[in-house]
Amino acid sequence: MTERKRVRQVRAVQGVLSALCAFGACSAHADNTFGVQLGAGVADHNVKKFDLGLVWDPGLQWWHVGGYHFTVVGEAHAAYWKLDAADAVYSHTWEFGVTPVFRFIKDSGWIRPFIEAGVGIRFLSHLRETPDRAMSTSFQFADMVGVGAQFGEHGNYQAGFRFQHLSNADIKRPNPGANFSQVYVQYNF
Repeated sequence: MTERKRVRQVRAVQGVLSALCAFGACSAHADNTFGVQLGAGVADHNVKKFDLGLVWDPGLQWWHVGGYHFTVVGEAHAAYWKLDAADAVYSHTWEFGVTPVFRFIKDSGWIRPFIEAGVGIRFLSHLRETPDRAMSTSFQFADMVGVGAQFGEHGNYQAGFRFQHLSNADIKRPNPGANFSQVYVQYNF
């Protein structure tokens, strides 16, 4: 393993651990809200994705600007990939992982629009999609950007669109990655 790759791996692990520590340190001072998220998406190479997410909102808010503020939520996901390619080695793949998601959201109102971004980790059940296309590691990073809105008097409902890129950050090659366009709905308790 080259020194450069090892440095990248160490920095990635440090970033994930820092985010997890930040969640734990801040949660003692905030109200907790939990939600359930259902999503569906498509990727290149005839891949469809169905996603179930559990969401934790610790109620943290930073930098109130013009009626909006920054916040962070934690998401845990289990997803099913359906491969429709005629030469698919496996017709399905399971994906499991967690992501801290940072949002810039409207402070109040019946409709609260937001933009969001996050970087998390994922583990895949199968690496080979087709004879010519394979992920080299089960471990993947999941980068995501999106837009959406919370609805309702208490913000119980949420819907959004996300672009997600899965890749192992060249830990090992080949690293073809996967790009998903996803829609989701969420109910917050």
